[in-house]
Amino acid sequence: MSIKLVLGLLALSGLAGIALGYVLRWLITLSQRGSLELEIKQKMLEARERAARVVAEAEERAKEIEENRLEPLEEREEKLLEKEERLGKREEFLDERERGLSEDEDKIRARENEAVNARREADTLLNERRAELTRLAHMSEKEAREMLMKDIEQTSQESFLSRIQKLEAHGRAQLEEKARALLLTAIHRMGNAVNAEVMTLSVSIASEEIKGKVIGKEGRNIKAFERATGVDVIIDEAPDKITLSSFDPLRRHIAKIALERLIEDGRIQPAKIEDVVERAKQEVAEMVKQRGEQAAYEVGLLGLDPRLISLLGRLHFRTSYGQNVLQHSIEMAHLAGMLAEELGANADVARAGALLHDIGKAVDHEVQGTHVEIGRRLLEKFGVDKAVIQAMQSHHEEYPYETPESVIVQVADAVSGGRPGARRDTVERYLERLGDLERIANSFPGVEKTYAVQAGREIRIFVNPGKVSDFAMHKMAREIADRVQSELKYPGEIKVNIIRENRVVEFAR
Repeated sequence: MSIKLVLGLLALSGLAGIALGYVLRWLITLSQRGSLELEIKQKMLEARERAARVVAEAEERAKEIEENRLEPLEEREEKLLEKEERLGKREEFLDERERGLSEDEDKIRARENEAVNARREADTLLNERRAELTRLAHMSEKEAREMLMKDIEQTSQESFLSRIQKLEAHGRAQLEEKARALLLTAIHRMGNAVNAEVMTLSVSIASEEIKGKVIGKEGRNIKAFERATGVDVIIDEAPDKITLSSFDPLRRHIAKIALERLIEDGRIQPAKIEDVVERAKQEVAEMVKQRGEQAAYEVGLLGLDPRLISLLGRLHFRTSYGQNVLQHSIEMAHLAGMLAEELGANADVARAGALLHDIGKAVDHEVQGTHVEIGRRLLEKFGVDKAVIQAMQSHHEEYPYETPESVIVQVADAVSGGRPGARRDTVERYLERLGDLERIANSFPGVEKTYAVQAGREIRIFVNPGKVSDFAMHKMAREIADRVQSELKYPGEIKVNIIRENRVVEFAR
């Protein structure tokens, strides 16, 4: 029984504990709910206060905005009122002005009517006067007008011409000043040295024995050398040198190279002389080619025919009034290029035309015609651009100026040749006379070589013995002398020396 009782008590105590737990939990829940409601109410009160403050601030802000918005409207209304007042005053002024203009218009119309009436009266009087003048002068109005115009033209012609001449002179002066400025700029940029003409070359020798070898037995060596080279060999001018004299720089240079080689070799005899001179000619031909290539490269003219390059290099051994023709052509090319760039022309064409303008002088002793015409034919033969030919052909005014570049080349020629010290007129005339002597002698049939020596006092003419007999030599000498006497002007006398030499060559095998 006791165990059951204990178990019953335990069960009752458990039920009582559970009931007590539920009661405590309910009480705790009620207390928490009350605190939450209080907290919620407090937060709602705070939210209402904040909302009231926000509304108050918004109302104040709206009031300020409204006041700020209304202020410019009031200012605008005031300005509009002022403008309306000004417009009203202006309308009143314009009304008064319109009334004044209407009155003026009425007055002008009245005056216009008076003027029309006066014009009619004047026309009537003028017609009557013209009729009276026509009757008194016995001529019509047209005739009188022509006479009057003629008098006016004659009276004003001098003043018109004077005015036109002044304008032309002023314009010409401006153009000349501008042209002078361009030329001075180009000249200042080109500072080449002055050319000095040299008519001789010297070859140094170690001893007097060499002079004897050069002369040879009975002068055979020196005669063979002079014949092969076409230069004068002057032995006794100085003790330590031999002088070579010729008006042709190409011959002088060939002779100098050949003589130096002969002296260096030591074997000087006619057959050796001819062989060395031929090798010297080949060496000079290579030098001529190099000179031509250097000139074309310096100017910037590429793509020329090699034969034209060689002809260009030959100009290094030609002079024009004491001025080296190749240097003159290079200088001209630079000047023409600068002028063309300043004037807006084709600088490449101008440079090419200037460089090749005297190309005909390279062969003018061999071909008939002026160097300009020869040059034109050469450039056409070697396929040079037509614009370049047009640019070079007018530098002596033999052809009309067809392009601006042709005028530029002519100007560059005048500038290069006309600068102080560039040319020597007397030397050039002397060289031209020597060239004319050789040209006259070469024009006869049977002549193989002709050399003007002794400063032009002698012509040495080598003839083909198979074409010219001993008897014909005398007749040819007389004819050449007569032509020289009739065509050339020269001081003193000129000796015509014709040389006819037979050679027999055989080989022993």
